[in-house]
Amino acid sequence: MYAVIKTGGKQYRVQAGDELRVELLNNVAESGEILFDDVLMVGGEAGVTIGQPIVAGASVKAKLVTHGRGRKIIVFKSRRRGGYRKKRGHRQSYSQIRITEIAL
Repeated sequence: MYAVIKTGGKQYRVQAGDELRVELLNNVAESGEILFDDVLMVGGEAGVTIGQPIVAGASVKAKLVTHGRGRKIIVFKSRRRGGYRKKRGHRQSYSQIRITEIAL
């Protein structure tokens, strides 16, 4: 059985046992339980159920593995012959989660 969930403005296709990185979940402690109610689609042997916009009564349970920060990305801006150069860096924060259960 698989599901498509929405969190952090993005959509993820998940199955039980999957481990993935999502946008930072601030309100969850380490090794805490997370319940995703925004389930857009559920599929399995019985067929596919598509929500309008979400599937009523469906939820996905996950466990928080860790919080972290991604690798640094360099943002460099310059204009030729103007002496304008600007260098900035960015590290995106994330939460690593493990899907435990998909419930209808």
